[in-house]
Amino acid sequence: MATKDPTAVERANLLNMAKLSIKGLIESALSFGRTLDSDYPPLQQFFVVMEHCLKHGLKVRKSFLSYNKTIWGPLELVEKLYPEAEEIGASVRDLPGLKTPLGRARAWLRLALMQKKMADYLRCLIIQRDLLSEFYEYHALMMEEEGAVIVGLLVGLNVIDANLCVKGEDLDSQVGVIDFSMYLKNEEDIGNKERNVQIAAILDQKNYVEELNRQLNSTVSSLHSRVDSLEKSNTKLIEELAIAKNNIIKLQEENHQLRSENKLILMKTQQNLEVTKVDVETELQTYKHSRQGLDEMYNEARRQLRDESQLRQDVENELAVQVSMKHEIELAMKLLEKDIHEKQDTLIGLRQQLEEVKAINIEMYQKLQSSEDGLKEKNEIIGRLEEKTNKITVAMRQLEQRLQQAEKAQMEAEDEDKKYLQECQSKSDSLQKQISQKEKQLVQLETDLKIEKEWGQTLQEDLQKEREALSHLRNETQQIISLKKEFLNIQDENQQLRKIYHEQEQALQELGSKLSESKLKIEDIKEANKALQGLVWLKDKEATHCKLCEKEFSLSKRKHHCRNCGEIFCNACSDNELPLPSSPKPVRVCDSCHALLIQRCSSNLP
Repeated sequence: MATKDPTAVERANLLNMAKLSIKGLIESALSFGRTLDSDYPPLQQFFVVMEHCLKHGLKVRKSFLSYNKTIWGPLELVEKLYPEAEEIGASVRDLPGLKTPLGRARAWLRLALMQKKMADYLRCLIIQRDLLSEFYEYHALMMEEEGAVIVGLLVGLNVIDANLCVKGEDLDSQVGVIDFSMYLKNEEDIGNKERNVQIAAILDQKNYVEELNRQLNSTVSSLHSRVDSLEKSNTKLIEELAIAKNNIIKLQEENHQLRSENKLILMKTQQNLEVTKVDVETELQTYKHSRQGLDEMYNEARRQLRDESQLRQDVENELAVQVSMKHEIELAMKLLEKDIHEKQDTLIGLRQQLEEVKAINIEMYQKLQSSEDGLKEKNEIIGRLEEKTNKITVAMRQLEQRLQQAEKAQMEAEDEDKKYLQECQSKSDSLQKQISQKEKQLVQLETDLKIEKEWGQTLQEDLQKEREALSHLRNETQQIISLKKEFLNIQDENQQLRKIYHEQEQALQELGSKLSESKLKIEDIKEANKALQGLVWLKDKEATHCKLCEKEFSLSKRKHHCRNCGEIFCNACSDNELPLPSSPKPVRVCDSCHALLIQRCSSNLP
């Protein structure tokens, strides 16, 4: 017979062990029915088998101090080939307790299993055989077809949910030895597995109830924090409403002041118009007495009257526009007051809702306390049941031992009867008495077995009651979820109210800017009314720059009319005052007109 290659036999053995460990891990995990911990024996054996598979055929790297043969080198290559694996590499390097490359490799395998991407990472390694040849011999498992088969088997582990604590474990000093007894099944092991499954189901129920309690506690704390935040936001809204009310009162006062100023302006314009009418009538009477040579003056006076009437119409139009603006401002103020009343109503409703939420939270807290008390009682009952089960198992073992001893005693008695019938007739009576005693013991054992069966039935009934209590707790969690949804809806309504409040603040700012513009216009109208003395004035809209310095007008650089020429200048170019023939009082005059008038006065002087 041809001798087989020992490396091929090693690869086949490792492949078979990998199949058994992966299959056993998946079956046990599905029967276990919950997330696996690091103490789970099939999971520990799986990592040991994977470590042996990755170590097969590794090249020995020489260093100055010792020989290095670890699997951390090829696993580091995964970061370059698969970008998503960078997080695992970084987290493994950041772990404080790991000192050796082997410990880092073991931590890397555990994190890859938790991410459910072990098969994807190792597939990238197997494809790049050129890079793997730096770390493995040509006959290694990862370089042959067996490696691809193992990677295909690892895809099935995506069904498993594992929760492994890598920080606390001592991965550097673990000894990786394969335990073959886990894969050899006996009848006693099957019975123990069934008992372990029942105990695991009870522990699962206990863990589920504890997790429910933790979730309920976390939800209650989050609800408390959200209620506190809502109360803070409500206080902020109340303060902002008070500020808005103060702003509205200030705007109302400014509106009253503007109205009084407009009334004064109208009175002054009417007085000026009456004065001008009286002057025109007197001039007409003088013109009637002296018509010769005054036709031109009469035509000029008519022109001046037309210009003044046009100016009056312009002023009246501007006043009408300002009146319409005031009406609009009043309407806006009324709308703001309505919005404020609506906000107050919504705030009252939100406070009522908050009080209801507080009452619900108090009820939920009371229910949680009652549920915690019930859980404590159930945990105590479970502990008592576990103690009873342990006692029952001990009694069963003692009964089995007694039965075995009784059977041995019967066999010995029968042998002695067959051998010594002739010699031991006198002892037969004593033997019959012993047999009767043993029969009584058997009857007692049967009664004990019946009692144990009744205990088992009571245990099942207790388990059913616990399941009903668990269903009741699930219903309560659903109620808590509905309360969460209602709380989220209240938060959305609060955000909408904040948006409306910001929009109203913007509207108030725009109204303030419009009021400031109207004040500036009123001052310009005042100056225009003072200068109504028969001159052709430029309109404010037509002038955008000063005529002398040619600088643009703005809020800081305002417009001023010259009472002599009627042109528009800035304050720096028209800060002079002189008496004119039309007005004996000194009036604002531009720099050019000021210089001309002074020259005329100096030439007229002797």
